[in-house]
Amino acid sequence: MTGPENSTYGYVILLAGLGAIILLTAWLPMVLKELPLSLPIVCVTIGAVVFSIPDTPGAVLHPQKYPQITERFTEFVVIIALMGAGLKLDRSLNAKSWRGTGRLLLIAMPLTILILAALGYALLGLGVAGSLLLAAALAPTDPVLASDIQVGPPRQGLEDEVRFTLTSEAGLNDGLAFPFVNLALALAAAGTTEGWFVNWLTVDVLWKLGAGAGIGWLTGQLLGWLIFRLPNRSKLSRTGDGFVALGVTCLAYGLTEMAYGYGFIAVFVAALRIRASERDHRYHEKMHEFVEQLERLMMMILLVLFGGALVDGGLLRSLTWSAALFAILAIFLVRPVAAWVSLGAIERVEEKAVISFFGIRGVGSIYYIAYALNHGKFDQPDLLWSVVALIVLISIVIHGATVTPAMRYVDRRTARNNVEPSD
Repeated sequence: MTGPENSTYGYVILLAGLGAIILLTAWLPMVLKELPLSLPIVCVTIGAVVFSIPDTPGAVLHPQKYPQITERFTEFVVIIALMGAGLKLDRSLNAKSWRGTGRLLLIAMPLTILILAALGYALLGLGVAGSLLLAAALAPTDPVLASDIQVGPPRQGLEDEVRFTLTSEAGLNDGLAFPFVNLALALAAAGTTEGWFVNWLTVDVLWKLGAGAGIGWLTGQLLGWLIFRLPNRSKLSRTGDGFVALGVTCLAYGLTEMAYGYGFIAVFVAALRIRASERDHRYHEKMHEFVEQLERLMMMILLVLFGGALVDGGLLRSLTWSAALFAILAIFLVRPVAAWVSLGAIERVEEKAVISFFGIRGVGSIYYIAYALNHGKFDQPDLLWSVVALIVLISIVIHGATVTPAMRYVDRRTARNNVEPSD
């Protein structure tokens, strides 16, 4: 017998690798549950090891070689994660319970963008447009890599202040970063476009934000009625099929993008509205379970490729000492300080510290860089990719290694504070 022909050899290896990733997707979370390791750390390590083997079949993995694939793949992973985040939030939407989230979105995020843009200009020698793009891409926390610090499945009651704030922040700030990314694109093209600021303010801020929230709400309202309110024999929840959540995700995102709105916002808002339609229905668990499994599989594939790009694609090749300093400041100083200041005195000190520290950067940042470089011209794109890759790598390692002990500490403190003192 002979081995596979050369024309099919790569396909066979790809198939075997995909099978291995799928099996690991199911097995690894159970194994890593009690260890100071996260699934993203293991995925990146697997990718780095596999693609460092000489003569490994496959193409160069640098995202600039496949700009459209990088943009679309990361986009899909993010919207799946946003649907999952929205479905598992038990709290209703009100000013009091979401005040921590509001402060992070309205104070910490713009402050983070301002400081990072200034650092990018001063340390990295980027222009105004490039500095703003880098800052906007790195400002949002990631809904994909943050599963270990997010709330539990729907209706499980695993929703303390830290987990709720980090989950809701990640659900909204990916969409809210878009106006700043589009501002960077407008600045990059300002020399060839008249009236760019008015267009950015009216279209990229007012219209697209409003369309994202409005269409997301209407989509969630309609689908919530179809899922839970139709006569018993007709409602979608009777199917028991969790993949309905995927249909909701694609529909909300597609309709909003066709209306030139922000689809990221629409997906999360639609999920919140569907959850509110029948908050305690068990079908939410079915939908969330499917979305969670799909998200985990897509994340593993993406991070294995990310690990390969680090060692085989030269993703870090443009790093300098200034870029390394920028990355360290972004992770360990800018986000923690901005979040700490924005939260004020509304959280306990230990909760405030954990929320401030766990500003995880990941797939969303990769998406925004890919999106902007596909839609505009920026100086030093290799440097932009290298800086974002380094920050994502640091975040995966540092946050992944510390999340288990940190959340155990928070859980112990919360349990102690909730114990009623005896007379």
